[in-house]
Amino acid sequence: MQWRALLLGLVLLRLGLHGVLWLVFGLGPSMGFYQRFPLSFGFQRLRSPDGPASPASGPVGRPGGLSGPSWLQSPGTGAARGPRQAPRRPGPGMCGPAHWGYVLGGRGRGPDEYEKRYSGAFPPQLRAQMRDLARGMFVFGYDNYMAHAFPQDELNPIHCRGRGPDRGDPSNLNINDVLGNYSLTLVDALDTLAIMGNSSEFQKAVKLVINTVSFDRDSTVQVFEATIRVLGSLLSAHRIITDSKQPFGDMTIKDYDNELLYMAHDLAVRLLPAFENTKTGIPFPRVNLKTGVPPDSNNETCTAGAGSLLVEFGILSRLLGDSTFEWVARRAVKALWNLRSNDTGLLGNVVNIQTGHWVGKQSGLGAGLDSFYEYLLKSYILFGEKEDLEMFNAAYQSIQNYLRRGREACNEGEGDPPLYVNVNMFSGQLMNTWIDSLQAFFPGLQVLIGDVEDAICLHAFYYAIWKRYGALPERYNWQLQAPDVLFYPLRPELVESTYLLYQATKNPFYLHVGMDILQSLEKYTKVKCGYATLHHVIDKSTEDRMESFFLSETCKYLYLLFDEDNPVHKSGTRYMFTTEGHIISVDEHLRELPWKEFFSEEGGQDQEGRSVHRLKPHELKVINSSSNCNRVPDERRYSLPLKSIYMRQIDQMVGLI
Repeated sequence: MQWRALLLGLVLLRLGLHGVLWLVFGLGPSMGFYQRFPLSFGFQRLRSPDGPASPASGPVGRPGGLSGPSWLQSPGTGAARGPRQAPRRPGPGMCGPAHWGYVLGGRGRGPDEYEKRYSGAFPPQLRAQMRDLARGMFVFGYDNYMAHAFPQDELNPIHCRGRGPDRGDPSNLNINDVLGNYSLTLVDALDTLAIMGNSSEFQKAVKLVINTVSFDRDSTVQVFEATIRVLGSLLSAHRIITDSKQPFGDMTIKDYDNELLYMAHDLAVRLLPAFENTKTGIPFPRVNLKTGVPPDSNNETCTAGAGSLLVEFGILSRLLGDSTFEWVARRAVKALWNLRSNDTGLLGNVVNIQTGHWVGKQSGLGAGLDSFYEYLLKSYILFGEKEDLEMFNAAYQSIQNYLRRGREACNEGEGDPPLYVNVNMFSGQLMNTWIDSLQAFFPGLQVLIGDVEDAICLHAFYYAIWKRYGALPERYNWQLQAPDVLFYPLRPELVESTYLLYQATKNPFYLHVGMDILQSLEKYTKVKCGYATLHHVIDKSTEDRMESFFLSETCKYLYLLFDEDNPVHKSGTRYMFTTEGHIISVDEHLRELPWKEFFSEEGGQDQEGRSVHRLKPHELKVINSSSNCNRVPDERRYSLPLKSIYMRQIDQMVGLI
């Protein structure tokens, strides 16, 4: 009987300890995120504006007893068994002020403090002040780049000097993938100047780009980075200059003769070798702008890098009337899509371009996959191709089925708040317990498809992390409640989602979020000649680098958040932003296929029933090569025999068509 008494005593002791923990610290045996997040950001039960908070969820009733948060369970266990249904769309009043009181108010504060701080009207004077602060942030970074770094690619804001490719260490991909010795920061910032209404500086910058930037460089760059940062910006600025409505003010250039479009064409031609000699159609990750794919090039590439070229390449094709660029980009997307898991519908993050085997089997929403999903939807928005929307819808359903963990609805029900985790693409099993900062783009994407409630909940998760550190660590371990990778390179993803959520809800809460982000950037990252990467989000030490996306995206989205009267919001023309934040007007012109009457895989018949040979992309180029935009790019200016090298590349690709 002694052992029974001893056992009973141990049980009572354990229960007593748990009771003390609940009373003193508010911690229970469950390790759910909402119960442990420090600094008063407890994710307690969210509450709708018109009703009381739901009871805080605990271990009682959870499948598996005291097994930890549902995020740690696979989709096939417990309450998550079976495919999830499509997420509920938000109902009226789901996202009002009291809803946020329990996300951001913290224990003991309640909704009243939230009401006082977050939900009141954001005064027009304060809004104007924040708009001017965002503009000033851009101007400070831009002016210092022009004064101390141009024509180099980036600004080192601490030592006030420029940065270019690391010629001494070709393996330094963190630098060399991005910097191509083509005045990257200036090129990337062109449309931000226009959006801020600075016509004189925009015109000056465009002329500088036309007169000084060349892509005839012995630089090996990542195809993805060159496409989204440089090609996308050239196309955006070209569209702004040639827009007959001129919504941002007079951004026209005297005697402008489509030079930016020809530069975009020149760059794209130099990127085309990445699509050669690949058995799958998935491109090599890097090319040398002068010599093509390096002999020792890696056969492995990330899904986002290879599958996020369609927007820029598609725009270029449709402006030039040449299908080649869109065709190679679309072929890569389809090749990746066909490699997805038959069981889960998910894709991995790294693939071998020759064998089609998945080298990285992790499926998530962050690095390596993020913009692949983004561009499936945005390609449909721009080009109206039904297959793009079908792929996106299927991908989104797989994401909801296997990556989304937690309760069904953001605002009600039992279980932990929703979170998107990293899983094995074949099994859907959890692979790790971290998420990265790039995933913060996803709420903005959810806004575009109308899944606003889920967007609100996921955005709150990332904003809570920002509030804790004054920045967003590159990688955050949600189980340990601590950063895994501590730096913050001035990324825009959280700002982008904040801007899009404000446009969708008009809730002043997001203006307060933007103000918090602005103030944090001013406090922790502003240095002598610009804004510096945070090396360590806890001790706030800095690194001497200001990446180009700080001006092209972070400052742009902050400015637009507070500039209610911006033409982006007032113009009758609808706009879309690329993954690098470059603005593109959505119009019928981009939904036309100038080559459709010539191009068909199958051939066909004319109106009289006669057999007609349909041209393939390499044949089409012969017809269009001398007529694109009514003139051929100046070969002397670009120091490259474009026509001959272009035809050679296309001829080598014939076997792949």
